[in-house]
Amino acid sequence: MATLKDVAKETGLTVSTVSRVLNNRGYISGETRSKVYEAMKKLNYQPNEVARSLSKKTTRTIGLIVPHIDHPFFSKLVSNLEAAASAEGYRLLLFNSKDQDEKESEYVEMCKSNRVMGIILCSGGIAVDKFDDLNVPLITIERYVERGTASIECDNRQGGRLAAEHLIACGSRHLLYLGGLSDIPMPADVREEGFEEACRKAGVEYAELQTESGMYNRLRYYEFIEKVLAEHPLTDGIFASSDVIAAQVLQVCAQKGIAVPDSLRLVGFDDVNIAKLTTPAITTIHQPLKEMADMAIALLKDASAGKMVPRRTALPVTLIKRGTT
Repeated sequence: MATLKDVAKETGLTVSTVSRVLNNRGYISGETRSKVYEAMKKLNYQPNEVARSLSKKTTRTIGLIVPHIDHPFFSKLVSNLEAAASAEGYRLLLFNSKDQDEKESEYVEMCKSNRVMGIILCSGGIAVDKFDDLNVPLITIERYVERGTASIECDNRQGGRLAAEHLIACGSRHLLYLGGLSDIPMPADVREEGFEEACRKAGVEYAELQTESGMYNRLRYYEFIEKVLAEHPLTDGIFASSDVIAAQVLQVCAQKGIAVPDSLRLVGFDDVNIAKLTTPAITTIHQPLKEMADMAIALLKDASAGKMVPRRTALPVTLIKRGTT
């Protein structure tokens, strides 16, 4: 079995230089890094991660907790986080909690026992006291935790405002907001506030309706949307707080013979793949998920190195106009 000394001999480098490459410490040129990796591959060298974690009291593994891996938003976010982590030589330990509090608490403990270098949390259900003795950076995405290291969000208020302003500019005068319901205050809640501000400013009629947690867990909003449209027959503009909800608005409209965008205009939120696959494609608010993922990994890396990082960052969103408006 090849050793660290064998890799050093193969590359002509010192053992300490090879060790720095493996641990990503200090400046390492791209040429040197490539030389080490090529030698490792040639010699089939496998770093002893257990020994390294025991000596350093941590690994190059990041714990990632998401509530619904099958939700298009989290699927896209995980993909971007994995790419950003891989570029830094980190690995992800992925936990899919399905919004079950007991699972999320268990996963935090598993992260501790696996000596992760930090945790990225994308779920709203974990009680904050679970992080009291974490001793590693906690980065949250679209959730703010007072005891967390850093929080990354999109500008949700701006997104709600852009959605309403666009619907109004397209001629809608009877607007609905279809939002998500959470027991814990979440950054996404202020999408509704931005929507309301724009509607009030324009003097148009509007109503704000909340979906139930069971709908979110099943990713099924069809019956709710049917009931909403029956109770608000004058509706000519809808802002859905996710592209998943928006896609099901399209399904209900098609079933009821409501022409989109001629009779009703629709804006979603997230800009995940489903928004491009419907007919018509969904106008939506684009969340900069790649930039959010890159920032999460960068902040975790800096915090692990003892550097100061911003407590809360909000990235701007943009309106992507497609066929539903």
